[in-house]
Amino acid sequence: MKKIKNSLIYILLSLAAISMLFPFMWMLMNSFNTESSIFKVPPNLIPDLLFTPRMFENYQQVLGTFHFGRYTLNSFMVAGTSAMGQVLTCSLAGFTFAMMKFRGRNVLFALLLGTMMIPVQVTIIPEFILMMKINWLDTYLPLIVPSLLLGSFGTFMYKEFFENVPSSLLDAGAVDGAGAFTIYFKLYLPQSQSQAATLFIIAFMNNWNDLLRPILYISSEKLMTVTMALTQFQSQYTAKWNLLLTGGVLSILPLLALYMFLQKYIIEGVSSTGTKG
Repeated sequence: MKKIKNSLIYILLSLAAISMLFPFMWMLMNSFNTESSIFKVPPNLIPDLLFTPRMFENYQQVLGTFHFGRYTLNSFMVAGTSAMGQVLTCSLAGFTFAMMKFRGRNVLFALLLGTMMIPVQVTIIPEFILMMKINWLDTYLPLIVPSLLLGSFGTFMYKEFFENVPSSLLDAGAVDGAGAFTIYFKLYLPQSQSQAATLFIIAFMNNWNDLLRPILYISSEKLMTVTMALTQFQSQYTAKWNLLLTGGVLSILPLLALYMFLQKYIIEGVSSTGTKG
């Protein structure tokens, strides 16, 4: 009976894994297909261009004609700067809420957590007016600064982690005459590598996939991000599906590479209780 139960669990998990991987595999396979064959019924098991001299024709067109590499670098700069800034601001805010005692701390922290329930669409109009007043339109600043300054999830994660660090570390730093910022920067921050990696990739992915803010704030073609570049392949009546799917594959490669590089730290950060001996 136990074997049958385990077999059913494995089958269900396998079906779930296949259902999650299928959209990506379909996108990858059709990046080697011609536009006319993508929606053919019945579909070709082997894409038209695969294993032919024209195999990378779609990739050459996307990278050469549509300058997709430049837009990828733009997104990498925006997402990387926002993510690094969010790690720094959230770790500093988390340390403050966890270790500093001041009046109104709990109320302020509750208000910060409350911002997690406010969708960005609610605040985007006053944010746009503010960016217009300070002449930040058509620059990367509206894409970086709001994301850098507001990280309620990251602050909560760091607060929980720092509260579990033995208080003797704080006392030892105070006895040695170190200030609060020195204790944070030299004693607490180096211990939070797993949390930093986890928050970095979450913030990087959110900013990389963002389309609303780039469409609102960026009007110059040279400043376009990768999500904006994908809209080049579709219009109101038509879409270049082979190029759109090829661009989709190219757009997720940096995220996969980043995840593979930080995978060890992310798993530690998720599974760790945050207690350091």
